Amino acid sequence: MAVRLPDPPLRPFHPEDAASIVRHANDDEVWRFLRDRFPHPYTRSDAETWIACTSVQEPPLHFGIDLEGEVVGGIGIIPGTDVDRVSAEVGYWLGRTVWGRGLATQALASLTAYAFRTFDVTRLFATPFAFNTASIRVLEKAGWVREGVLRRAVIKEGKVTDLLVYAVTRPEARNPAGV
Repeated sequence: MAVRLPDPPLRPFHPEDAASIVRHANDDEVWRFLRDRFPHPYTRSDAETWIACTSVQEPPLHFGIDLEGEVVGGIGIIPGTDVDRVSAEVGYWLGRTVWGRGLATQALASLTAYAFRTFDVTRLFATPFAFNTASIRVLEKAGWVREGVLRRAVIKEGKVTDLLVYAVTRPEARNPAGV
């Protein structure tokens, strides 16, 4: 049985997306809200490596956020293992030039539906930095629930900060934003 891909604005990455990914990902303001494993500066080689990595995933785990045929961000899931195998972590980023348009909320709603339809998980979670108010708003608009705070849990740009824990479980998965 073929895997049904998420609804728009999500789509698989393609080799021709490399320039667009670099244009949107190579930005200090984007990077400051992401884990340090997200390359910075973000190069063409980073984009090509990422595209190659995602092209072999079956079923797909990571998707480009598409706006009028251009990848302007990315979103994906990391399935848990061992006793955490019923959970998956969600992460996303969006180029600064398209912030504030509702694309991240729409992408998160689409990925949430895809994940529950495709994977045998009962819970999706995300851990935004406490200072990332835009991402927190995206999660809340998509119907995710704040479960807690991991106090002084991480360091970003030399500053120790809190992580928030947001999640949605299979029975809660809904579409309040109409996306």
